[in-house]
Amino acid sequence: MTNEGVIICQNFQHDLTKAVSQCAHDQVYILTDETTHELCLPLLSNISVLSDAKHIVINSGDVHKNLETLANVWQTLSDGGATRHSLLICLGGGMVTDLGGFAASTFKRGIPYINIPTTLLAMVDAAVGGKTAINFNGLKNEVGVFQPAIKVLLETEFLRTLDSYNLFSGYAEMLKHGLISNHDILNELLSFNTADIDYIRLKQLVAQSVSVKEGIVEKDPREQNIRKALNLGHTVGHAFESLAMKRHRPVLHGYAVAWGLVCELYLSHINVQFPRDVMRRVIYFIHDNYGTFPFTCDDYEQLYNYMTHDKKNQGDTINFTLLNDVGELRLNQTASQSLIYEMFDFYRECMGL
Repeated sequence: MTNEGVIICQNFQHDLTKAVSQCAHDQVYILTDETTHELCLPLLSNISVLSDAKHIVINSGDVHKNLETLANVWQTLSDGGATRHSLLICLGGGMVTDLGGFAASTFKRGIPYINIPTTLLAMVDAAVGGKTAINFNGLKNEVGVFQPAIKVLLETEFLRTLDSYNLFSGYAEMLKHGLISNHDILNELLSFNTADIDYIRLKQLVAQSVSVKEGIVEKDPREQNIRKALNLGHTVGHAFESLAMKRHRPVLHGYAVAWGLVCELYLSHINVQFPRDVMRRVIYFIHDNYGTFPFTCDDYEQLYNYMTHDKKNQGDTINFTLLNDVGELRLNQTASQSLIYEMFDFYRECMGL
C-alpha cells in the first residue's frame, strides 16, 4: 500500500502549512529548478512554517536529471547538516520531483519529502505514485527507487504559468489514463477545448486523472502486475525520448508518450483487436495537437535497441501494455521485431512522415 496522501488544494497556504506541521522535522529544505525558483517559489514566501527553510536550486531541464545534479543535492543536504529527520519539499515539474524524491529516498537511507508539482505532467504522473529516478548512461529513468512522498499537494493555479507545450505534455498522460479507465473519461478528454482552456474544468479533469492513477498504484505499488497499465505508450515513448536525447534535441516526455500511444494503439489493434474507430479518433487528436516525431527507416534498429533496454522487459523480449478496448487491459504482451518495424511504418504513414 502507498502511504502517499494526495491533496487537491482548496487553500494552498493552509494545506501546505498543515502538511509540513504534520511531519515532525528538524530542518526544511526546498528544492526548485531555476524556472520554479523564479515563477513558483514566491507562492510559498508568506508561509510561516517555511520561514527558516533552506533553498536548493538546480538547473532546469531533463538533461540535468543526472548523477551530477543528484550528487549536488546530496552535497547541499550534507553541508547543511540535514539529518534523517529533515524534510525536503520538491517544488517543480517531473524532473524536480523525480530527482528530489530519489535524493530524499537515499540520503541518510531516506528522509521524508513532500511533492508540490507545478506542471500538469508532474501533477498527473511524475509526482504521484512513488517512482523516483534519474537518467543514466543515455537511458531515461535508468536508476531510481520506489518511495512515495508523504504528501503530494496539487495546486492547479500553477498551471496558469505553463506554456501550451508543457500543458499538452501533461495532457498526454491524462489521455493515457482515459484509455485505461473508461469510454466516458476518454471522450471527455478528447472533446475538451484545448484552444481555450477552462481551468476550473481542467482542475476537475486533473482530480479525475489522479484518481485513476492512485487506484492502480494502491493495488500494485511496486509494479508487479496491474500498475503496468500505466506504461501504455511508454515502451515506444521512452525509445523516442532516448533517440531525441542522442540527437541533442530532447522532446517533452508527454509528447513522446503521445507518439508512443499512436504506435501502441496500432499494436493493440493488430494483436488484441482494439477498435479501429477509437484508435483513429485518438490518433487524429494526437496528430492535431502534438505534431510528429521525425524518423526514417534508418532509425528503426536504434529505436528497437532502445526498447530492448526497457525496465519492463524479461530477458530479450520487449514487453508491452496493450488494450483490446478502452479500460480492457492486456498486460505483458509481446511483438516480433518485424511487427514492431511494421508499427513504425504505420506511425510514419499516419503521422505524415
